[in-house]
Amino acid sequence: MIRKPVVAGQFYPQTEAALRKMLSGLIDTGSEKQEVKGVVMPHAGYVYSGHVAGATISKAAIKKTAIILGTNHTGSGESFSIMTRGIWASPLGEVKIDIEIAESILRESTLLKEDASAHLYEHSIEVQVPFLQYIKNDIKIVPILVSSRSVREYQVLGKEIADGFKKIGRSAIFVASTDFTHYEPKDTAEEKDRLAIDAILALDEEKLFKAVRENNISMCGAAPTCTLISVCKNLGAKKAGLVKYQTSGDVSGDYSSVVGYAGLVIW
Repeated sequence: MIRKPVVAGQFYPQTEAALRKMLSGLIDTGSEKQEVKGVVMPHAGYVYSGHVAGATISKAAIKKTAIILGTNHTGSGESFSIMTRGIWASPLGEVKIDIEIAESILRESTLLKEDASAHLYEHSIEVQVPFLQYIKNDIKIVPILVSSRSVREYQVLGKEIADGFKKIGRSAIFVASTDFTHYEPKDTAEEKDRLAIDAILALDEEKLFKAVRENNISMCGAAPTCTLISVCKNLGAKKAGLVKYQTSGDVSGDYSSVVGYAGLVIW
């Protein structure tokens, strides 16, 4: 199947020329690249979160495949869903799913289910694809959606994904798609987001899960981010770094109700 874009013309430009022009101002192709295992990137409209996403992906050495962990805003389909076959279309062209890696991950997992329906109208993976395409036009992806469940399930899922990936013996970059605090005053958002960011920097998915729950942090992608931490630790990651943080207020000028965006790398 071909998964067609659902937020082109809303979250990012609908035409190839306009999208390339916008991405050229967000991505620094000449930036020094770091060998990373994973990145955390926002998924809002590019005008608001694009500078954070662009700065983050500019720091990472992009591989032939990106395994993208998104959040399930729509609630459709399975709680943990993967697409192992098909094509994702964007204004920059078509991106193939890496069948070999996707099928190996699915075989290894007791939690993941093959389910394209969960992905059809979900934007959290879609908005990452053009950033990756712009840097590497023949990149392949493995789309995985992670719903809100227990931290133990995220840890199990992370190990299963890592184990399935390792069996193929190829390199890839893992991406967790998330925005942070939603629609709170800037000072409050920054205070809450610092707690979540500190947990990611510590590579502690349990600390992140607890911080989000106990401080009512409206971080929509806490589930894929916890899973990413587990994946990366199972692949030998030891460190994480913050690339950029800002809020929607830095663009709109309205600091009374902002959304927080953070970009991080894990290596």
